[in-house]
Amino acid sequence: MSDPAWVPQSCTLPTEERPLRVAEWDALFAERLTSLARLGPLRLHLDLAGGPGIEEQVRDLSEREGGCCSFFGFTVTPGENRVGLDITVDQEHAAVLEALATRTAARGQR
Repeated sequence: MSDPAWVPQSCTLPTEERPLRVAEWDALFAERLTSLARLGPLRLHLDLAGGPGIEEQVRDLSEREGGCCSFFGFTVTPGENRVGLDITVDQEHAAVLEALATRTAARGQR
């Protein structure tokens, strides 16, 4: 899972842009992830450390991701000094969410 080959074919982001998007998510998780919880096979909850511009960054990235991978659902919830991010998928894309959870946990442990 060190390359974006796990990204499903239903993603409409041009192939050459995928490594850049993956890098954006990886950087966010490496810098901001404070906790990760699997709330079921189709839902992942992340808590990210807050700070100036972080909520906007998470909203922007989530919106762009939802635009190319419509099977994702994103809910951004601001809190005091944190940003919550819930990610959901349909049953067909459960394996994609599992891959994302594994990747996220690995990046957040760095």
